[in-house]
Amino acid sequence: MSLAFGTRKGSDEADAGPTGPAAPSTQHLLRRKRRREAARTLAFLSPWLIGFSVFFAYPLVSTAYFSFTSYNGFGAPTFSGLKNWDYVFNHLPTFWQGLRNTLWLVVVMVTLRVVFGLGIGMLITKVKTGAGFFRTAFYLPYLAPPVAATVAFAFLFNPGTGPVNHLLGELGLPQPGWFASADWSKPALTLLAMWGVGDLMVIFMASLLDVPREQYEAASLDGAGPFQRFRYVTLPNISPIIMFAVVTGVIQTMQYYTQAIVAGKVASGIAGGSGQPFEPGFPNGSTWTLPQMVYKLGFQSFNYGAACVVALVLFAISMAVTSILLRRRSGFMASDD
Repeated sequence: MSLAFGTRKGSDEADAGPTGPAAPSTQHLLRRKRRREAARTLAFLSPWLIGFSVFFAYPLVSTAYFSFTSYNGFGAPTFSGLKNWDYVFNHLPTFWQGLRNTLWLVVVMVTLRVVFGLGIGMLITKVKTGAGFFRTAFYLPYLAPPVAATVAFAFLFNPGTGPVNHLLGELGLPQPGWFASADWSKPALTLLAMWGVGDLMVIFMASLLDVPREQYEAASLDGAGPFQRFRYVTLPNISPIIMFAVVTGVIQTMQYYTQAIVAGKVASGIAGGSGQPFEPGFPNGSTWTLPQMVYKLGFQSFNYGAACVVALVLFAISMAVTSILLRRRSGFMASDD
């Protein structure tokens, strides 16, 4: 009987072993699995997280911090409260002029670039012969260095000796001052931006060629004309590409710097060389933009606090405009709401 009892006891202990307190519970195993999955996900995301932290989050936080300090780049920053913000908004009149110019360029330049790029893309997709030549011809200006392209445009649009005004005079048309006129300097910069619209043209061409042909055929059978086919077939299919072009155009134009300052230099008679005095914004502040103000305040006046304020204003406007565009859509774009 003792042998049988012992055997039965050992069997009971063996049966109870896997479900005893020493065995890991199901919840514990699930937690370990989730931790492993989270660690694996973080490992894959680590390159992006490091890049985001180093090149975006840290600079943004530092910019916000320096905007509340008095800092010249040499000594230690000292807290100054809202002094820099008050100086920029209330005692720096060129800030509002630069803001107006920048917003003008965003509204006019981005709109015309998108419309012109879309129009050129649609025309080239309709070309039966020589499409490759026209694609190359319209894309090559985009590859021109910004400084060289701006200098060339400034000489072409020279109000006194430029061939553009000479041709306009031969046709009996008005001859604007272009880069030398406060009223025409921003339109001239817009023409320069439209000349280099090859990047948008290529993107729009790819999206237009991707529109299903059967939708055009169905619309034609229903009696839709060219405008109706464009409105109800083309636009809904390429609206994400138009959104991409508008959002990236707004962000790039809010950082508009090189072309404006080079055009002002050339128009004022300073074609190159160092050590020559030049006040950005020629003529009469019409080409003065907020990115130029950031450079002047930070790297010429060594007023890093005020420069950070202007940089934060640029960032806030860019984020606000982008958010509105993404949520509400705009103008010619079809809404999915």
